[in-house]
Amino acid sequence: MSDSTFLAWPFFEERHRRRAADLERFASNELGGLASQAHDADSVGATCREIVRRLGRAGLLEACCVTTAGGAFDVRSLCLSRDILARHEGLADFAFAMQGLGTGPISLFGSSAQRATYLPPVIGGERIAAFALSEPQAGSDVGAIATTATRAGNGYVLNGTKTWISNGGIADHYVVFARTGPESGSKGLSAFIVDAGTPGFTTAEQIRTIAPHPLATLAFNDCRVPSQALLGPEGDGFKIAMSTLDVFRTTVGAAALGLARRALDEALRRCRERVVFGKHLGEYQLSQAKIADMAVGIDAAALLVYRSAWTRDTQGRRVTREASMAKLYATEMAQQVIDQAVQLFGGTGVVSGTTVETLYREIRALRIYEGTSEIQRLVIANTVMAGEASR
Repeated sequence: MSDSTFLAWPFFEERHRRRAADLERFASNELGGLASQAHDADSVGATCREIVRRLGRAGLLEACCVTTAGGAFDVRSLCLSRDILARHEGLADFAFAMQGLGTGPISLFGSSAQRATYLPPVIGGERIAAFALSEPQAGSDVGAIATTATRAGNGYVLNGTKTWISNGGIADHYVVFARTGPESGSKGLSAFIVDAGTPGFTTAEQIRTIAPHPLATLAFNDCRVPSQALLGPEGDGFKIAMSTLDVFRTTVGAAALGLARRALDEALRRCRERVVFGKHLGEYQLSQAKIADMAVGIDAAALLVYRSAWTRDTQGRRVTREASMAKLYATEMAQQVIDQAVQLFGGTGVVSGTTVETLYREIRALRIYEGTSEIQRLVIANTVMAGEASR
């Protein structure tokens, strides 16, 4: 059982501790039978849909949406969910996170009609959501988006390509960012809700990665959507995207934290059970040093992650600096912790399908998506230097 003493920290309220207990029960009762399917590239989409269905049935997807106008996400609940789910099963974390990220723009900027249409089935696990921002030439540089949305009658016609889209090919709706104005860079972007099956919208390619997740390249060829598909005012696409990422970026750090906690659990078990030269592995000082470094890194990351979440929840302001610090440190730390766990397992640690080998593949993408580690460093430096300049 992983250390849970962090739940006593003042960042949390009793409702968060109750949620943590509910998540632990869910993971123990519902995820075990799906573990082998979760790592099968051919069935990962169906497994993801089944996980979403079970999360919805358990009432655990409510944190992914804000159903009232002017409401706010409980980022601590989002982070606890990703922390605990990632520790049990990486695909469960992915499935949960995308329900939030794929409907975050609708929660924050949608009309009452859009929220009423899309959010309840997402909460119930009946509808899969996706967030379509990245393009072949527009990853970290959102201002390079080339997909266009041209006014036509009482709607828009979308043309372009999106790639690295999580839940691509299995989602029921996509929040798609496209250029509606002549302005270059981040100006002139708008957001649209595009339902799967809309004529002119196709899944061009399924993308296979080292940790199987449903990812795809999407194509829009004269894809016509009604004016009601526009999310927020025209031209607010960059604001919508950044505001959504400001909420969910911290949660990426929480997912990394969960993966690192599992790696430490596995390493401790290995140290207790493995006998080398007549002594348990954990009796050697080199092993103890690794365990100490892993434990310190995990606690430090947890403090950064839950500071960011607490700040967002209690102060209601942007947490660009705090979220970037949490994501950067937690993802880089988790990579190191998992690598040390693999080292403690020796040859067994690189055998396909073992827990630490699976963790090794799962963690790598977290240092890239929703802002690479390099981008986070730039964001942190800019916010710190801007703060110094204003003093």
